[in-house]
Amino acid sequence: MEKNKGDFWVNHLRYRLRRLDQTPYVTVGLIGLMVIVFLAMTLAGGSTNGSVLIEFGAKLNPLIQQGQWWRLVTPIFLHIGFTHILMNMITLYFVGMQLEAAFGHGRYLAIFLVSGIGGNVASFCFSDSLSAGASTAIFGLFGAFMMLGESFWQNPVIRSLARTFLAFVVMNLAFDVFTPGIDLAGHIGGLFAGFFVAYLVGVPRIGRVSVIKRVIASIVLIGGLVWLYLHGMAQ
Repeated sequence: MEKNKGDFWVNHLRYRLRRLDQTPYVTVGLIGLMVIVFLAMTLAGGSTNGSVLIEFGAKLNPLIQQGQWWRLVTPIFLHIGFTHILMNMITLYFVGMQLEAAFGHGRYLAIFLVSGIGGNVASFCFSDSLSAGASTAIFGLFGAFMMLGESFWQNPVIRSLARTFLAFVVMNLAFDVFTPGIDLAGHIGGLFAGFFVAYLVGVPRIGRVSVIKRVIASIVLIGGLVWLYLHGMAQ
C-alpha cells in the first residue's frame, strides 16, 4: 500500500514536471514584463514621449558611446505606443510558443536575448535614431526558424514552417524599406543574430546539429557583434 502511494506521488510529480516543461512560461513571462514596463512608461508620461523613452533605456547612440552599454539591452523591453506593443506581443506569443517548445526554455530565452542585443548593436552601428522595441528579438526568432529549416529540411513540418516564415520576413523587410521611422538595421541585425545563435545553442529536442556549423556560427556571431560594437563606438 505504501509503495503504491509512493509510486502515485512520483508519477504525479513527473506529470507536473512534463506539463511545466510544455508550458511556454518564458514567452508568457516576457510578454508580462513588457506589458508592465509599458504601463510604467505610460504612467511616467507616455511611451511616445522622448524623455520617458530615454529615461527607461531606449537606444541612443551618444549615451552608449559615453558608456551606457546597457542601452543595447533595455530597448528590447520598451515600446513606442500601444499599436507597437500590441503587434509585437501578438507576434511574440504565436512565434515564441512554437520556438520555446522546439528549443526548450533556456535555449529559447538565450536566442531571444542575444537576438535583441544583436539587433540593437547593428542599429547602434548603422542608425543614429532613438529606437526601442522587441522587434529586434522577434526577428531573431524568425532567424531561428530559418536555422531549423536549413538544419532539418528533410522534416516536412519544419520545411513548411521555414518557408512560411521566410516569406513573412521578406514581406516585412520590404515593408520596412518603404516605411519611415522603422529601424531596418535593427531588424536585419536581429534576424542574423537569431540565425547564428540558434546554431550555437543547438536544438537537442529535434536533432543533432553539425559541430562544424555550430563552431562557424559562433565565430561569425561573436566576431560580428564585436565589429559592429567597435565600429559604432568609433563614430
